[in-house]
Amino acid sequence: MTAPFPFATQGQRIGLLGGSFDPPHAGHLHITKQALKRFQLDRVWWMVTPGNPLKKRGPAEIGRRVQACLDLVDDPRILVTDIETRLGTRYTAATLQALLPRYRGVRFVWLMGSDSLADFHRWKDWNWIMETVPIGVMARPGEQLAAGGSRAARRYAQHRVQARRAEALPFREAPAWCLLNGPMVDLSSTEIRARGDWGKD
Repeated sequence: MTAPFPFATQGQRIGLLGGSFDPPHAGHLHITKQALKRFQLDRVWWMVTPGNPLKKRGPAEIGRRVQACLDLVDDPRILVTDIETRLGTRYTAATLQALLPRYRGVRFVWLMGSDSLADFHRWKDWNWIMETVPIGVMARPGEQLAAGGSRAARRYAQHRVQARRAEALPFREAPAWCLLNGPMVDLSSTEIRARGDWGKD
């Protein structure tokens, strides 16, 4: 079971990792734990999305994906939530617009893989997102160069926080973003589905 709306107190540093989690895997856990450590976050919320507007293929039923996340998570600082379904939002910008007034004083950091930063300019209202919350970008195999040279990275180059100062990110006013490199887990949900280890139903 997931709480209707996660609990958070003013001043807490909370990372938001949105995704289909179709299925969740060790790579999700790895980048989450790296984010907790490097950005010195109090919690990370895994926000299991109803669906990804940029993907034609619909994900597995959300209840199944939420349960798979709950089964995988092994750290009490990681909270699994279907908050976007409860809010009725599909796009990150709309989710943030609904979340921020509910959690005034909470220091949110939007988390994404470097592959997402490479495509960030395709997200709805991506400039608004960048200018509203700090963004922590986690290295993904083979994606660092594309992320570093992406349209978003170029446009907001002067607002980049160096990795050696990653712990300062939650306290920075947006726009602020930080790209972390380090050990990676070469695993993806697409690969798992392709192997047939996770059926849609």
